[in-house]
Amino acid sequence: MNDTICAISTALGVGAISIIRVSGEDAIRKVALLFDGKNLEEVKSHTIHYGHIVYHGEVIDEVLVSVLKAPKTYTKEDIVEINSHGGISTTKKILEILVENGIRLADRGEFTKRAFLNGRLDLTEAEAVDSLIKAHTDLERKLALTKLEGKVSKKIHHIREIIVLLLSNIEVNIDYPEYEDILEITKENLPPRLNEIKDELESLLEESKVGKIIQNGINVAIIGKPNVGKSSILNALLKENKAIVTDIAGTTRDIVEGMVELKGILLKFIDTAGIRKTDDIVEKIGVDKSFKAIDEADLIVLVLNNHEVLDDNDKELLAKIRNKTHIVFVNKNDLPKKLEIDEDVIYGNTIDIDGLDSLKDKIIKLFDLEKISNSSLEVVSSAREIGLIKEALNSICSAIKNVNSTLPIDMIAIDIKNAWDRLGEITGEAYEDELLDNLFSKFCVGK
Repeated sequence: MNDTICAISTALGVGAISIIRVSGEDAIRKVALLFDGKNLEEVKSHTIHYGHIVYHGEVIDEVLVSVLKAPKTYTKEDIVEINSHGGISTTKKILEILVENGIRLADRGEFTKRAFLNGRLDLTEAEAVDSLIKAHTDLERKLALTKLEGKVSKKIHHIREIIVLLLSNIEVNIDYPEYEDILEITKENLPPRLNEIKDELESLLEESKVGKIIQNGINVAIIGKPNVGKSSILNALLKENKAIVTDIAGTTRDIVEGMVELKGILLKFIDTAGIRKTDDIVEKIGVDKSFKAIDEADLIVLVLNNHEVLDDNDKELLAKIRNKTHIVFVNKNDLPKKLEIDEDVIYGNTIDIDGLDSLKDKIIKLFDLEKISNSSLEVVSSAREIGLIKEALNSICSAIKNVNSTLPIDMIAIDIKNAWDRLGEITGEAYEDELLDNLFSKFCVGK
């Protein structure tokens, strides 16, 4: 935290502009030594200045330098941003000079980590920064922005306030029993308060289903026996020839993936190898991967051929997906019908422009994507947040259960305090260094 750090904040490559960010106590002074223009140590905060980066008498580049003085900056430290001409050579040269002059190269996510440690962001907001950068859809962008604005954190703080008031009341009852004007918490009046907290946590978890789908998308495995048209379906959805299509059974031998946006939600389609019994070693590996995809998918689309009779292979696949979220899609409905099936199926083809509309409509209805796209985005969404809420809920449920036991109130309060701690980990009011290292290691270096 005492080092002055630097990193390239824009994508490294050919472009009009590159930005090299410097943050720390010596940021302005050290960049000023390399800048041929105004004295950066004397300029006003939040101003931009034209000049050149000069090193050992050599002009390195013509630049614009932004000076932002603490505490009103992203890290709450002094920040200098050097706007150079884009290009790998120029950008790397300026970064190299900064490092040679005693400015340390930043670790992944270190600027945002400093923003958190300096109180500029809480942990939920810090995670939202990374989500905003990596957003694939407009809905995902809006979800991240809502979290970055602190709207989700307010919900967590609200529940923690309810808990801390209850804990404080219990502590006063124990330490100062003579205070008659303070409500005494007993096993008779404790359950309604615990149930209120339980309802709040369960509501957060229910709402998180929306956030999880928006942030992570839906993994869709397209399965079926060889030559039913799985690869053609993927290509038609992606509007590109990503998967090889031939009349030869067993052409697809490995997983082929592609992404499609539907009602603001990212659908991650996986075209699997045709499932059948085979002695071909390579094809068998592909079939094994197909079975693994079935186990891991959020949705399974079983493709059947309208022009073929239902066989034992199809029946086995129908049985395997029976208890999973699935759609049975009968492909090639442009050909004469030979398939007879007593299942809830939808029909379509990859020949007509609207041949897959029925499949898309079914997915929209199955996951209620219309409702999700119009829902409130003030929801938790990351696996870390959801996991901690579940732990907090388990602690409250344990406290409710223990009310009916012989345990005294002060022992039951341990579970209540544990729930308060878990919620504090969501916003970063309680954390371990290992958690921060793991969380920010997923960020890009310049952020």
